[in-house]
Amino acid sequence: MSLNYDQAIEKYEPTLGLEVHVELNTKSKMFCGCATEFGAQPNTQTCPVCLGLPGALPVVNKKAIESSILIGLALNCSIAPFSRFARKNYFYPDMPKNFQTSQYDEPICINGFLDVEVETDEGMKTFRIEIERVHMEEDTGKSLHVGGSTGRIHGAEYSLLDYNRAGIPLVEIVTKIVPGTGKYAPLVARGYVAALRDILRGLKVSDVKMEQGSLRCDVNLSLSKTGSGKLGTRSETKNVNSLRSVERAVTGEVIRQANRLESGERIVQETRHFLEESGETRPGRSKEQAEDYRYFPEPDLVPVVPDAKWIEELRKSLPEKPSDRRARLQTAWGVPDKEMAAMINAELLDTVEETVLLGADPTKARSWWLGEISRIANDRAVLPTELISVKDVAQVIALIASGELTDKLARQVVEGVIAGEGNPADVISKRGLKVVSDDSQLMKAIEDAIAAQPETAERVRGGNVPAAGALIGAVMKATGGQADAAKVRELLLKHLGQ
Repeated sequence: MSLNYDQAIEKYEPTLGLEVHVELNTKSKMFCGCATEFGAQPNTQTCPVCLGLPGALPVVNKKAIESSILIGLALNCSIAPFSRFARKNYFYPDMPKNFQTSQYDEPICINGFLDVEVETDEGMKTFRIEIERVHMEEDTGKSLHVGGSTGRIHGAEYSLLDYNRAGIPLVEIVTKIVPGTGKYAPLVARGYVAALRDILRGLKVSDVKMEQGSLRCDVNLSLSKTGSGKLGTRSETKNVNSLRSVERAVTGEVIRQANRLESGERIVQETRHFLEESGETRPGRSKEQAEDYRYFPEPDLVPVVPDAKWIEELRKSLPEKPSDRRARLQTAWGVPDKEMAAMINAELLDTVEETVLLGADPTKARSWWLGEISRIANDRAVLPTELISVKDVAQVIALIASGELTDKLARQVVEGVIAGEGNPADVISKRGLKVVSDDSQLMKAIEDAIAAQPETAERVRGGNVPAAGALIGAVMKATGGQADAAKVRELLLKHLGQ
């Protein structure tokens, strides 16, 4: 009988290690002046340097060094007074130089930490993730395997290579081993990547779009018998590109490794690929050791020796910590913990804040983005902000506040904007959406409703105020939902002597 996750965790202790690759948003590549724009035609953003042609010499990108230092400072790291680049030698088709310029034994940032909050059975608990190193390197090119069913090289008819990405500045953030997470290992891994992404976004050093590969996570995981005090053999699941997938990759590896150990098989140290469809991993290649890469100092680049004064200037420029910002916004908006968590989990906190900064009430902004708009976005499998702009949502909320729209009419306006009918003003004009506020027009509808339901009207006159709901509904129907229900209720009750 195979073990499920809960059974596996009862017998085995997981140990995590996370390596996050971040593409920096510099305008040019790490060692040359080629553009870094995403989505350009294949092989149009290359030059002799990033293609590794003979005689081409690299020059380090100062902005990339600055971004790397900012990341290290935000992660409580020590900034090395002296660091240097090395050549990491291996052959792969998307490495045009047959080596990657990286940092090995002398990285730019070392010994940091990031605290991650995770909801446990005992409430919120903080897990400290220790950072071993933050180092600079360059990205590889991209292989496109054509034919076959998996999109991978196995079974493909042929492969195409795009070197636009080769040489784009990368920062790799490597944790120390993370023990003691127990059954919360998948949530800790996800929470760490989410917290790290928030920090990077706040620093404005990367667009951190996981779906485009500008933030990728390698998940290292090993299991050991509970209480043994030993570390097991680890696997490394490569290039996991969503928060949900990070969580699922950890869960899947715990289950896979536990079942292998239970059946008497050994764990092989290897890289693995995450399968989105099943949540499982499949073998890649046996995992190299550092010596397999034959690292040696890069002879064409001088060491990086950042000025101490410059480092302190960068430290002073650090933005508000994401955790402090969340606490500040929660207090300012008076948001309960559960609703704050919902905004964060839906990745809508920034969007709600932008809407509030445009003058919207925080409660209304939160309600619209987490409610109607998210519902439509989920149905279409897109992001809420891909459907409608923050500016348009703020305008709709302002129209509700001024009494020019009811909530019901506002939903129609939002639907129209999403359908491509223009901005809120355009939709209102085209659909003729206007609140009926003329008292004489409303009274005519009220009198018609009373005439149609005389028995209900008598009950209201007799003191049964809840019975007025049927009459109000009739008036709203008669006005096409364009009347202010609160005003209709006020006029109706007054007319019936209540």
